[in-house]
Amino acid sequence: MSDPIDSRLGTALAGHYAIERELGVGGMATVYLARDLRHDRHVALKVMRPELAAVIGAQRFLNEIKTTANLQHPHILPLHDSGEVNGTVFYVMPFVEGESLRDRLTREKQLPVEDAVRIAREVADALGYAHQHGVIHRDIKPENILLQGGHALVADFGIALAAAKTGSSRMTETGLSLGTPTYMSPEQAMGEREIDARTDLYALGCVLYEMLAGEPPFAGPTPQAIVAKILTDEPRKLTLLRRSVPPNVDAATRQALEKLPADRFATAADFAAALGTPGFARAGDGRPAARGTTGESGRRWIVPALAGALVGAGLAAGISRAGGVVGGGPARVLHLGLLFPPKELPREGTFGMPTLALAPDGSGFVYAGPGVGTRAQLWLRRWDQPNAIPIPGTEEATYPRFSPDGSSIAFITKPAQLRIVSLTGGVSRVVTDTGMMDQAAFGSGVAWSPDGSTLYATGKMGLLRISPTGKDRRQITTIDTAHGERSHALPDVLPNGKGVLISLVSKERLTIGAGSVAVVDLATGKVQPILKGTHALYVRGGYIVYTQGDGAVMAVPFDQNRLQVTGSAVALGDTVALSSGTAALGDFDVSPQGDLIFFKSGGNVTRVVWVEESGAESDVSPLLTDAYFSTPRLSPDGSRLAVAINRGNGEQLTVLPLAGGPPVRLTFDGAVNEREVWSPDGKRIVWISDRSTRATAFEKRADGGGELAPVTEPDPRQVFGLEWTSAGGWLLMRTDDQSPGNGDIIGVRPGIDSAVRSFVATPAEELAPAVSPNGRWLAYSSDETGRREIFVRPFPETDRGRYQVSTDGGTEPLWSRDGKELYYRAADEHIVAVPIGPGAEFAPGSPRTLFDVSAYLQAPQHRDYDVAADGRFLMVRQKTPAADRIVVTFGFTKEVEARVKK
Repeated sequence: MSDPIDSRLGTALAGHYAIERELGVGGMATVYLARDLRHDRHVALKVMRPELAAVIGAQRFLNEIKTTANLQHPHILPLHDSGEVNGTVFYVMPFVEGESLRDRLTREKQLPVEDAVRIAREVADALGYAHQHGVIHRDIKPENILLQGGHALVADFGIALAAAKTGSSRMTETGLSLGTPTYMSPEQAMGEREIDARTDLYALGCVLYEMLAGEPPFAGPTPQAIVAKILTDEPRKLTLLRRSVPPNVDAATRQALEKLPADRFATAADFAAALGTPGFARAGDGRPAARGTTGESGRRWIVPALAGALVGAGLAAGISRAGGVVGGGPARVLHLGLLFPPKELPREGTFGMPTLALAPDGSGFVYAGPGVGTRAQLWLRRWDQPNAIPIPGTEEATYPRFSPDGSSIAFITKPAQLRIVSLTGGVSRVVTDTGMMDQAAFGSGVAWSPDGSTLYATGKMGLLRISPTGKDRRQITTIDTAHGERSHALPDVLPNGKGVLISLVSKERLTIGAGSVAVVDLATGKVQPILKGTHALYVRGGYIVYTQGDGAVMAVPFDQNRLQVTGSAVALGDTVALSSGTAALGDFDVSPQGDLIFFKSGGNVTRVVWVEESGAESDVSPLLTDAYFSTPRLSPDGSRLAVAINRGNGEQLTVLPLAGGPPVRLTFDGAVNEREVWSPDGKRIVWISDRSTRATAFEKRADGGGELAPVTEPDPRQVFGLEWTSAGGWLLMRTDDQSPGNGDIIGVRPGIDSAVRSFVATPAEELAPAVSPNGRWLAYSSDETGRREIFVRPFPETDRGRYQVSTDGGTEPLWSRDGKELYYRAADEHIVAVPIGPGAEFAPGSPRTLFDVSAYLQAPQHRDYDVAADGRFLMVRQKTPAADRIVVTFGFTKEVEARVKK
């Protein structure tokens, strides 16, 4: 820090922030990487340029940005701190370990259409929230849009507002300008003082145009030339510049770029909705031309029955079993989007694990579809058959894999059983059972060897080789916990049988996406890390296709004989657009012939809803849509809602006042922040996080103030569930180390004493503790009978009795707010209400079956719903499965060969 201003600032901030290095210089501020000493975290410390600070005035600036300090939104970079030291103004924001949109555009020039639209909709979501709170950004541009995990964070709210209030003449005297000419609205370019939210929509339209076209709508050699074009020229149609841009995206972008604010969208939400509405047309453009059979990104969409007919006829040329389409010329690549009838719609797999598998002979594929009385089961789709066929005995199956001869399928099902089912008939058989529950955190998977044996990734025990008969088992790998490994997962055996690709799941994060790809020498058992990523599959011709933590799909050359990577990795983003819900893993498969099947992006969104006992449904808030929500929890007085929100960059906790007002974001880092519980007085929240190398409980004030603090855990096992009782002040913990029988319920009383008490500890696994409002009864689920059922014990003297409530399966128990009923999720996917008598003895009445919950999020290990005092249920509705989720690429190898240089 040679600059004397920086030196004075560093001295003044000593004890609070330690400036480490300069990150960059912008038009208004210099940005430094600093360490927040109090919280031991990196932050971005921005120092306003002295001449700008002199014009605006330090106190005026600090007063203005107070407005933005209260903006709490998943796509807005929050403000941590601000201040002034000897006339030097600074403000502190989170340090984003990613890149700006400008960085990505510099590197790629044009973004995949789906990426560009998603980023624009996320920025629109942030702008809409800010506009509702009276804040206009005024300087939207790629430099102010940060990308974390591929998703958008809008930075620098309030700075342009503070500068604008000084007056343009005073700004001009300093040689500084407000806004960036390339992204200025016409009214901004003409210096109008009174501008509204529609100027931000114009700037966002410019940004989206540049993401799609590779250049902004108006460019010139000087700022004056750019402004002249903004005021007089019309942007070219995006569909003329890039054929893959859908007509509605082109129409929406150009409407945002209208000269008159009145001709633009009224709100950011309207802009975002138009981007997601295929039939949207800009006023004056007329009806959009019919798109025929061409769909997103130039793919061709066909129904599976038609696909069977076309393949049976050879597509007039034939689909080669060697990969690619052949005819009178050389092999070529063919992309087919599959349309499914409603009764056969694909579904996301259990635990977010992969669900797709291509038959080795190229005859069809397996996917997860609707089941009977369950969320999903496997379906077999043959190309030469008119309909898919459900496979009996595959309920809740995930990670299916065909045997080498295509006659059987191995798959994983809860609770982490490896099963095999024959496609010629018969029941599925259990090969092995680890008892492991959380596949998403610890990883699992199965692969077939050429000799017919299976390799099973067990999660905690490493990789097992199981003989075709199932009698002989040999451990291939051992988890190297000393070097930070949590588990070995997602195996893929190389065609030559010499090695197997696996994912090394890191202890640093609970999610499987945080790890690396390794190759295992099957002769020696040696594990050699080779790539940063996960879910690697071998592609014929000598390549590996794998995913990164942000969902990017990569390809790299690989020598299966030497078990070595032989070249540089190349992104396949415009070829494979994975579902956001499985981005960390990638729900895709590659056949031995070199064909590809995958879930396309856009499917994994949910919304939080109120559900009446009759099943009638209504939205809770527009802020609780179009993201992945989980573990909704009402405050003790019912006025606030805490919920985990995942927009692609990890689960973060937010508290939302239900009567209105800005949400409060509690967490800003980590991949897992969920399973939260409120303190009995509603002042604090405790939740499970992956901030350390194990599942750990943390707490913070519910209003967002104060410091984040870990909760002292009284047991060496990990904590995976919580319950905080109003009676007695007990904080219950559901412990588990993913070994059979180790899911027990223990408790402590924070602030009362440090004694640890074991409430339920049996050879079975106890999950989801729930204490009645009067503190007299503890409900939980247990698998002691061989299936999960609901049990109740007296509390806190749990040894005085045990009562089984459910008889046909049950999970996720929850008491009504008055304690008069006990709810649970039955095995037939309905909420069941059991009346409880008021006496000293536990007296359950006749159960009532309420509404169907098959469409709502479920989590047997913990509760994923809540209930209000008026009897309404708070549920998380999963998005209705789209009919066009699955894409097949015949001849995928050709595409990889054309992109990757060995």
